[in-house]
Amino acid sequence: MSQRPLIALVATGGTIAGAAASATDTTGYTAGSLTAADLLDAVPQLGTVAELRAEQLFNLDSKDMGPTHWLALTRRVQALLDDPAIDGVVITHGTDTLEETAFFLHLALHGDKPVVLTAAMRPATALSADGPMNLWEAVGVAASTEFRGPGVLIAFAGEVFSAEDFAKGHTVRPAAFAARHAGPLGLASPPQRLRAPARSAAALLPRGALDSLDTLPWVEV
Repeated sequence: MSQRPLIALVATGGTIAGAAASATDTTGYTAGSLTAADLLDAVPQLGTVAELRAEQLFNLDSKDMGPTHWLALTRRVQALLDDPAIDGVVITHGTDTLEETAFFLHLALHGDKPVVLTAAMRPATALSADGPMNLWEAVGVAASTEFRGPGVLIAFAGEVFSAEDFAKGHTVRPAAFAARHAGPLGLASPPQRLRAPARSAAALLPRGALDSLDTLPWVEV
């Protein structure tokens, strides 16, 4: 029997870790209420796909995610990628700033191991929470050799997107994200690559470029 890949799970909060007073309440919830361990406990089948090493880096609503968090997340994920024992990384995140975090990591991280972000549109306490399935699929993508090399990925609602080409297009429906130009990079369950990335923008920032920064410079838009 082949050895299971070792996947690092980095939890940052968001709706996927949200909780509401009622199972039918999908909007009046508190994001970042559950821990990384809680997320894993909800999907015990993950152990058949990979060995998981979980940690809680933040636990917040992703509307509060900003440059200081991006820097800390980048440094932590790069350290995990540089660990020869780690085969891939999954990051749980909120949907409000998922695009921004994913693209920043895409520009900053070095290495060809899969880095896969996932999230949810419904809190963990909802009757039909989408987080457990999204997490299941994200771990499968991170454990798959199909997705080594194309940069940072997002596994969401059965599809795999490149961080360079996806956007949130709806505020409540479970399939809230889409690729704006070239379509999804692949399918999440089972993991399958459909195409090559549209561009090769990964790791544009040199290694060490962010090491001395406490935050990012302000840029007017």
